[in-house]
Amino acid sequence: MQNLLKALLAITFIFSHSSFADTYPSRPVKIIVPFAPGSASDTVARTVADKLTLAMGQPFIVENRAGAGSTIANEYVAKAAPDGYTLLISTAALPIGASAYPNLRYDTAAFSSITVFTNSALALAVNPEFPAKNAREFIEYAKANPGKINFGSLGIGTSHHVTAEKLKLDAGINMVHVPYKGSGPAHLDLMGGQIQAMFDNLVALMPHFKSGKLIPIAVTTPKRHPQLPDIPTLSEAGVKGFEAVAWFGIVAPPGTPKDIVNKLNLEIVKILNMPEVRQRLVDGGSEVIGNSPDDADRFLKSEIKKWGVVVRTAKISTE
Repeated sequence: MQNLLKALLAITFIFSHSSFADTYPSRPVKIIVPFAPGSASDTVARTVADKLTLAMGQPFIVENRAGAGSTIANEYVAKAAPDGYTLLISTAALPIGASAYPNLRYDTAAFSSITVFTNSALALAVNPEFPAKNAREFIEYAKANPGKINFGSLGIGTSHHVTAEKLKLDAGINMVHVPYKGSGPAHLDLMGGQIQAMFDNLVALMPHFKSGKLIPIAVTTPKRHPQLPDIPTLSEAGVKGFEAVAWFGIVAPPGTPKDIVNKLNLEIVKILNMPEVRQRLVDGGSEVIGNSPDDADRFLKSEIKKWGVVVRTAKISTE
């Protein structure tokens, strides 16, 4: 009798669980963006949210919760009910924060990955007056002049900062970090010669490359970027295996049912492959990914491991 009762309970759970997935979503869904309105992650989120609203018959509402390097939004979603009604836009800040911010009250690796939308190259830019005109010369100059290169970033612990720290470690060079609040002030100081170099998203730097106010000397992807076909990768320049990308994806709270995750993945991948959406992302310098939940989860865990090594070795602290 006891075994029969257990079996009946298991069957009831399976059918109720399946019914829940079949009717999802039955009410509005919140997509939490960890950065301010108008940011790149906000723009991507709103594009996907609008299409999901049409495809799934319920409003997908974008809500911005900026601050503390995305950890405020991350914690909010990590503690939300794992029912598919609260989702998080994930970026490189998510795995970096796992090591850069001490005493987090959530487990970054436990999020339920849905998919990675895109990734895109960072470019290493220098002032036109800088003596090094390519990546090999840059590394040689840095080795010959330790501590003489000031590099900018969009803040301590950002992907732009840790990418430069990774270059320091991998190439065996010493540079001085100068953090800024946003790319605009950093670009102005780079053009003015107050700093000598910085990594930033390719799309943000392209207008300055086209005007000649800044010079691209390397990209951070394994392959050359189609918008800068003559600019080598850092790996080509002698920093073997170097890779760092800006990326956007979406995750759900830990423990979100797999069938809900799979349902969201199916619809989002369809959206990413819509010609108008895909073209908009490609024009912005991105490569469209749209991978499976399992592949997205493996990617997130690999990013946590990679940036954890850099943060600990470089002793990066956000405190």
